[in-house]
Amino acid sequence: MNTPFDDEHLRKPGIFARLRSSFLTGIVVISPVGLTVWLLWTTIGWVDSVVLPLVPQTFQPEKYIGINLRGVGVIFFLMFTMLVGWIAKGLIGRSLIGFAESLVLRMPVVRSIYSGIKQISETVFAQSDRSFEKACLIQYPRQGIWAIGFISTTARGEISDKAETTGRLQSVFVPTTPNPTSGFLLYFPEDDIIELDMSVEDAAKLVISAGLVYPNGQDPSQAPDT
Repeated sequence: MNTPFDDEHLRKPGIFARLRSSFLTGIVVISPVGLTVWLLWTTIGWVDSVVLPLVPQTFQPEKYIGINLRGVGVIFFLMFTMLVGWIAKGLIGRSLIGFAESLVLRMPVVRSIYSGIKQISETVFAQSDRSFEKACLIQYPRQGIWAIGFISTTARGEISDKAETTGRLQSVFVPTTPNPTSGFLLYFPEDDIIELDMSVEDAAKLVISAGLVYPNGQDPSQAPDT
């Protein structure tokens, strides 16, 4: 025998509930795309506003076509940056940079600011063939607690010689959440490291999202596909 409560469970959601569900689904789909486009558009406009006033009027397309094209300043910036990089690779460019740096390093306050900015720039933008090799699991900060790390290189030199271990040591970078650019450099015996099948990029997403975004969008309660 059916009861009134059974009818409530079988009742379909109303039109307002379905509209609300569709609206929220649309927000989830639109938000990442919209925010990405807005951020790019805003950044390009900011670069244009800084670069174009420095460009002579003769070289600006607006003089000839009468339209202020967004992104022209970005193009000028990229061309100027590549030109400076090309000059800096030459002997004359290196000599000029060395002379300018020697002058800057003699200024007390400017020296500290310049050195800090240079170190950050070299860390972020310097081209390097080295990168993290694999994502891994390690027990940190104590046994029984697991953390995600990134294997960088095998320990060598004094660190490898003086460490009290019989096997090889691996240097592992353990990032913090939600900012993976800060963390700890730790050395683990090779046998204490469990390599993961997920890529370094997927592991970084997992760290940044505080465990909410799993590789390939899989449910964390399900085993990964093989």
